[in-house]
Amino acid sequence: MKAPALLLTALVALAAALPGQARQKNVTDPDIPRNLPAEGGAVSVSWTDPAQFSEIKFGGNRWESKRGNWVTELAKYLRDEAGQRLARGQTLDVTITDIDLAGQYEPMVRHGMDDIRIVKDIYPPRMTLNFVVKGADGQVVAEGERKLVDHGFLMGPNLNNTDNLRYEKRLIDDWLRREFKGNAALTATP
Repeated sequence: MKAPALLLTALVALAAALPGQARQKNVTDPDIPRNLPAEGGAVSVSWTDPAQFSEIKFGGNRWESKRGNWVTELAKYLRDEAGQRLARGQTLDVTITDIDLAGQYEPMVRHGMDDIRIVKDIYPPRMTLNFVVKGADGQVVAEGERKLVDHGFLMGPNLNNTDNLRYEKRLIDDWLRREFKGNAALTATP
């Protein structure tokens, strides 16, 4: 007698939990935070409304572009990589204002295949961000806006072919390498 009641209770609990778990993540969901706290206090990353990003507005399939948590993944990657490049005592605040992922959805390629991202060299990854680097004394060392683009993204080595964000992560790596040469922030000249 107890087993059927326990089974029924478990099924009701599972049914109640599934709708929340089965819901697809959406980068434009207003309930998702739009910032990452600074781990260790060195690097904080935030972003503007992803619904205004070029990826969603001009990506060819806004429903597919909204899916997943790619904005948060890129922000985490930026935070973690930038934290390794700062000089001792420096802090970095980054605001991502636009992202256009490598590739494009081409709905006219074949009927029923408009959810497949076509990666060609005419669709490079792009990112626009604002940043402020402060020294250990709290004074601004560098700041500015950077419009990142990698026109040669298909030419370089693809070390991690299973990472869907590999081109965007390499774009971030290239910017960090240029901006923080020798582990010291450069001046604000582009």
